[in-house]
Amino acid sequence: MPADDLPFLPFELIEQPPAPPAAHDATARRRLLARRRPPPFLGNHPQAAMRYRPSDDLLLALNMALHTGSPLLLTGEPGTGKTQAADFVSAYFVIPIFKFLVKSTSTAQDLMYEFDAVGYLHWAQSERRSADARLGGARASTKEAVAVRQGFLHKRALWQAYETDGDAVVLIDEIDKASRDFPNDLLHELDQHSFPHPFDHRRWIAPHTGRRPLVIVTSNDERRLPDAFLRRCIFHRIELDEDLVKAAVESMAGADGSGFPHLDADARAAARRRFWQLREIPGLDKKPSTAELLTWLSILSAQRVDAQTLDGCRLADLPALGALIKDAGDLARLR
Repeated sequence: MPADDLPFLPFELIEQPPAPPAAHDATARRRLLARRRPPPFLGNHPQAAMRYRPSDDLLLALNMALHTGSPLLLTGEPGTGKTQAADFVSAYFVIPIFKFLVKSTSTAQDLMYEFDAVGYLHWAQSERRSADARLGGARASTKEAVAVRQGFLHKRALWQAYETDGDAVVLIDEIDKASRDFPNDLLHELDQHSFPHPFDHRRWIAPHTGRRPLVIVTSNDERRLPDAFLRRCIFHRIELDEDLVKAAVESMAGADGSGFPHLDADARAAARRRFWQLREIPGLDKKPSTAELLTWLSILSAQRVDAQTLDGCRLADLPALGALIKDAGDLARLR
């Protein structure tokens, strides 16, 4: 039976091409490619949000932040579910979430708005030339210039959340990527939840509803945050433990196992055992996380791997090991 007529999607979407290149059937391979359906929880936080299983301690921290209006600072290893906690809150209440992904060049202003100064300068120069070219032409009035300048002002996560007609979540993701000044520059906004309009400092931007959005800040602990910033936050660190990982795996699998359709409960349990054995290897520079375990389980399901195969091989020979171990030195330690 041709591969594209199989009732199931084979794992080997790419194979060695045939020796005579003319024998390669690209059309059939493209039909297979079109049948791909990655699990919704991979790369789609909103779809996975209601399958997220926060620990009791995380629920406590979330409720503390909601009742006090304080930002919630979530720390932990990459891939432990910090970002997904914000999507969970958004899905739980069915309220919008506004995300700000921090970069090394981010400033506090970027959380509130961005002004396209280059674009505005180009407009101003073009308008000046047009006015000069017109006989008796007048340049744009001050009122018109202000209106045009507004068009180069782009509202970002915090401002967008303030304008929401209801509650909202603001995610400040991976704050430890930014310069040390970034969290210090947010102290007033996170404390008072207001900031001056960029074109009129007599006008202050604040939540329309009078209620603060829930601000969730994540950090991978790459560096310590300033004490003044920490003082304003509710803090919680997401620690990986066996109960948390099991809950995450079984929730994503679903009651009917459809999340990993070709992995039964025994295979999922065996995969979790091998996952913990990998994490216990001394000296690993990059230990696999929950997110990587879920990705690995998806691949094992596509490969139709059983518990006996997982339990019967060395750690270095685990199938699809590249989904868990991401460092060449760590691979060398295994082998």
